[in-house]
Amino acid sequence: MRTKICGITNYEDAMIAINAGADALGFVFYEKSTRYICIEDAKKIISKLPPFVEKVALFVNENAQTINSTCKEVKATLAQIHFEANDKLYDELKVPHIKVIRAKNKEDILKYKDEYKLVDAYCEAYGGAGKRINIEWFEDLDCSKIILAGGLDSQNVKSLKKYNFFGVDVSSGVELSKGKKDPEKVKDFILNAKS
Repeated sequence: MRTKICGITNYEDAMIAINAGADALGFVFYEKSTRYICIEDAKKIISKLPPFVEKVALFVNENAQTINSTCKEVKATLAQIHFEANDKLYDELKVPHIKVIRAKNKEDILKYKDEYKLVDAYCEAYGGAGKRINIEWFEDLDCSKIILAGGLDSQNVKSLKKYNFFGVDVSSGVELSKGKKDPEKVKDFILNAKS
């Protein structure tokens, strides 16, 4: 499974994740998040990163213009739309993007079935709450275009192999404290997801 380490707030954590084999890093441009990063700081980190790593910019309740300009300025390679956006917003995006489904029930995860998507457990707050989705909802589903998020850690990620998810996304499950990653947890998570 491909791995994304989300909530990157500093260069050291970014390189720990990359050196451990992360396929993608997530940068949260949502000011209410404890893992929020400003444009200037994200730009500094991303400018120093090696090639072949996806730089994902996460947005909540922003318009297409802001998403486009932020991604361009920080040189993000993908926008993660972490809210219920309408078709008009998607039509106006000029950057590659992925939709997030905050699933309340099994029917929710069936949305956008022909697209790559990120599926997270629904909670009132946006992102990083560590709430785990009901894994039984994925039984007998084609999960090859789903990136699973929510309540994952280095231990439970091992149990996901049989579902054939495209990837997994973790934030709080590999942290020492909010916004600061634990190097050992990051390494273990990626190793267990990929082995």
